[in-house]
Amino acid sequence: MTVIDLCPAPPDFAVDWPAVERLLDRELMAATPQGPEFHAEGDVWTHTRMVCEAMAAHPAWRSLAAGARAVTFAAALLHDVGKPACTRTEPDGRISSRGHSARGEAMAREMLWRTGVSFGVREHISALIRHHQVPFFLIEGEPAAARRSLARLSLIARCDWLALVAEADARGRRCRDDRDQQSILDKTALFAELAAEAGVLDRAWSFADDHSRFAALRDERRPLDAPVHDDSGPEVIVMSGLPAAGKDAWLAAHRPELPVVALDDLRSELEVDPADEQGAVIGAARERARQHLRRGEPFAWNATNVSRRLRNGLVELLASYRARVHIVYVEVAAGEQERRNRARAHPVPRAALDRIVAKWAPPTPAEAHRVTYVVDDPGPIPWPP
Repeated sequence: MTVIDLCPAPPDFAVDWPAVERLLDRELMAATPQGPEFHAEGDVWTHTRMVCEAMAAHPAWRSLAAGARAVTFAAALLHDVGKPACTRTEPDGRISSRGHSARGEAMAREMLWRTGVSFGVREHISALIRHHQVPFFLIEGEPAAARRSLARLSLIARCDWLALVAEADARGRRCRDDRDQQSILDKTALFAELAAEAGVLDRAWSFADDHSRFAALRDERRPLDAPVHDDSGPEVIVMSGLPAAGKDAWLAAHRPELPVVALDDLRSELEVDPADEQGAVIGAARERARQHLRRGEPFAWNATNVSRRLRNGLVELLASYRARVHIVYVEVAAGEQERRNRARAHPVPRAALDRIVAKWAPPTPAEAHRVTYVVDDPGPIPWPP
């Protein structure tokens, strides 16, 4: 059974809590406290139950197609799964859980991948978890900043689905002051209105072209609606994917003519073990990339590149030379990835792989001129939206 199978079904839409408890760690969540100002209902497990019951009772949620119901219910069920790892008592006695949305996203992605949930469904759920608090705060900023945030958000999450998850999160709690709960609900409703006004409630923002999207989302001074003159140069392929996902094979099959800056090759050349400090390897790779960039040559950068931070740093380098960035993301099922890794001459150790998976996030359309997704199970719901 996967989290998708837990979605309440018509006609009664009852939540099967015994089945949920077989999938989630009830004891851990029940032992995790929350600040009483906005969570007077108590612990994370109590809140999670209330959120899921609020979602299952919501007429708008019940009217969704079955696939959309499954995605949004799973996001509601897992939206605070990262809290146990992030909850702290501050010096002033307040209980905080800073970072729990990002931690929950990573935990949910790995859980869903290992249990065979399809790529599109998994990434929709993961995006909803990571951004489930956005509707509570979006309207507090400047209108232009809110509009830009909506444009970026719409590339990875359905804003109407996010509004439903946030509303269930707001209804599935008790605030010390009832006015605070009503304020959260009002902000969530305003988020949906703003998304509708921007034209992204149920679809992604439409940019003039790929380069305009890339330029506008990298530079806040650029308007979102105006086309940007395309002065990009040769295309650089940036491979991305977990170890043994098939990056080398994709390059060999689709772009065999390209020179490749490969971190694995450089490790062998420099005699650096993958478990050791990688500074020398990264430095050598970036210098080889600069050589290609200075000559205006297309090439490929071949490494895992599974974390947003690493990709962002690399894309900044490429963009500084006006390269046209094409990220190719490759993924296989968890069992197949493990089988391939074991079959390698030098398998990635399990501890190292676990560290990589903990940082893993597939690239989004905001990161490059073009992103190609090569996945073995795209699933019934396309992602990005």
